[in-house]
Amino acid sequence: MAKGMRGGFGGGSKKGGAGNMQKMLQQAQRIQAQLQQEMEVLSEETFEITSGGGAVKVFISGDKVIQDIEIMPEIVDPEDIEMLQDTIVAAVNEALSLVDEKQREIQEAYTGGLM
Repeated sequence: MAKGMRGGFGGGSKKGGAGNMQKMLQQAQRIQAQLQQEMEVLSEETFEITSGGGAVKVFISGDKVIQDIEIMPEIVDPEDIEMLQDTIVAAVNEALSLVDEKQREIQEAYTGGLM
């Protein structure tokens, strides 16, 4: 043991330190529970995203489950399947980005942007 060091760190009093640590842990657990609850609420929400001027609609839950995709019949061109595929991919990617942003907003509200 180094000269002058006697158990513990910082040489401070042990009295009260454990109580403060316990309070901090309890507060962290409350914050974690609140964050979890808000994420659960988000997971129950449904978001609608359109692409291709409204030709494709994607419905996605807050936990990133695609619930439905609607395609307007006039966009379906057997001669240009690639355009339809691109429009669907764009809508799905936008839907995923929207949910990511909502999740990030909730997390930042509790972490002050540390995550």
